[in-house]
Amino acid sequence: MRPGAGRGIRALSAIVAAALGLAALVSCAGEPPGPAPAPGSSHASETPAPAPDPPDPDEVRRQRATAIVEGLGTRERAASVIMAGAGGVDPAALGEFVLGNGLGGFIVMSENVPADPAALSAITAAIAPDPAYPALIAIDEEGGEVSRLPWDGYPGADQLRFLPAEDAHAAFAGRAALLAESGLNVNFGVVADVTADPGSFIYWRTLGDTPEEAAVRVAAAVSGEQGAGEHGAVASTLKHFPGHGAATGDSHFGVPSTDLDRDAWAASHALPFVAGIDAGAELLMFGHLSYVSVDPLPASLSPEWHRIAREDLGFTGVAVSDDLGMLLDSGLAEYQDLPSIVVTALAAGADLALLVRGSSPESIPAIIDAVAAAVDSGALDADRLRDAAERVAELRLRLGERAAG
Repeated sequence: MRPGAGRGIRALSAIVAAALGLAALVSCAGEPPGPAPAPGSSHASETPAPAPDPPDPDEVRRQRATAIVEGLGTRERAASVIMAGAGGVDPAALGEFVLGNGLGGFIVMSENVPADPAALSAITAAIAPDPAYPALIAIDEEGGEVSRLPWDGYPGADQLRFLPAEDAHAAFAGRAALLAESGLNVNFGVVADVTADPGSFIYWRTLGDTPEEAAVRVAAAVSGEQGAGEHGAVASTLKHFPGHGAATGDSHFGVPSTDLDRDAWAASHALPFVAGIDAGAELLMFGHLSYVSVDPLPASLSPEWHRIAREDLGFTGVAVSDDLGMLLDSGLAEYQDLPSIVVTALAAGADLALLVRGSSPESIPAIIDAVAAAVDSGALDADRLRDAAERVAELRLRLGERAAG
């Protein structure tokens, strides 16, 4: 843990506790009492005024999130919008990685999966010791071709794409319960890309050959995932916006591109994402692919695609990038500096910067420093960082409420 990290953690805990207490006062407070009626007054026998309407829980949560973020410095806000990965299965080391750096989240990869669910629970408990304000602990648990947990026997898209939507609902409900039992609270699991080409790298991970077929199963998967779990629903993620199916190539080795225009996209590849958003998906993952007629930049770095998601599709949740380290393998000179890529993604509209490739206990502090420095220099607008941090904080609070039942 870096010097002073313990004090930072205690200070953050105090901020969170104060925010929760403030919101509790807001939620419990009614109208101030009026003057007591005089003895013998006719007012004493009148029917009491109706109690005020209970506060909107969403508004209370937003107030809590705002209070938490207001109590953070620039560097702490920068750390809170980063979800990173690190190797190993040692709970203490992984807990130190997340808490010592003040990260907003951690992604569990195959190298972090121990022998059984109980051992995984020990890791997640070390990463997120505060159940009221847990770190976002995510995993790519699609089932089928992409599955991190060897004990996940539920079908993935390779089977579900040929089955009724009810099967997708059941599979993702069961999978969400499995994740929640081990303390995982975010699944990067619902692939909303669509393609009819079996030669595409994404084909066996999609939920249908046509946008309409995929849309029905995507909505079912989200509703199953978000409504399941003994300890509260797992937050669903749609990926990889705006859709790999139209683009040529594999984003693990480059930046796939397509010349499909905005209107044609809206009538086709957008449909599964719209269905998933309408079903309540709380995260939207932006892919490293370019629709050149909309924006030549990868969607993960594109202000225009973030605008489309917010303004045109009505998405109000957490915008998360795909692993930004993947861009290091693009072969493009402009994407060889990981801290710069992170700043660009946040400036474009990402609320949560995901880092797997290039992420380590040694590299993350410098990346956090770079984000903070970008705010100080004006390269990253301070209000944009605050907005991102508040969305992440609000999701963490919501997941804490669900876990509490």
